[in-house]
Amino acid sequence: MRRTWGLGATLAGVLLASAAQAADHQVQMLNKGDKGVMVFQPDFVQAMPGDTVTFIPTDRSHDAESIKGMIPDGAQPFKGKLSEQITVTFDQEGVYGVKCTPHYGMGMVALIVVGKPVNLDAARAVKQTGKAKKVFEELFQQVPAQ
Repeated sequence: MRRTWGLGATLAGVLLASAAQAADHQVQMLNKGDKGVMVFQPDFVQAMPGDTVTFIPTDRSHDAESIKGMIPDGAQPFKGKLSEQITVTFDQEGVYGVKCTPHYGMGMVALIVVGKPVNLDAARAVKQTGKAKKVFEELFQQVPAQ
């Protein structure tokens, strides 16, 4: 009986330690930021598997949504509600493209790299429009070499 309890306590300790090491990255959704108007700030996040990203609607009328084709295989897409905070846990390694649906054409996009950018080529191949195309070109330059 004691051995079972000890094993359970050890497992619980490992799980708590893992959760304690996960980081929460804060990303503001802004009408005006350091890089101009209609931006995520920061617009590039380097994370580890298990980390979370909290998208904060500092200014109203923004959301955060994953971009089809710009998430790793096996990862779940996400879509926040307009003017509401959303926290996303990133368990799969790879590159995640994020957009603000109403302001995508104005270049309100972000790039999250979790661990190794295993789907980098596929993410780069996704066609972008408007100012989002230029912003993603700049963001992809920040992805560390594999």
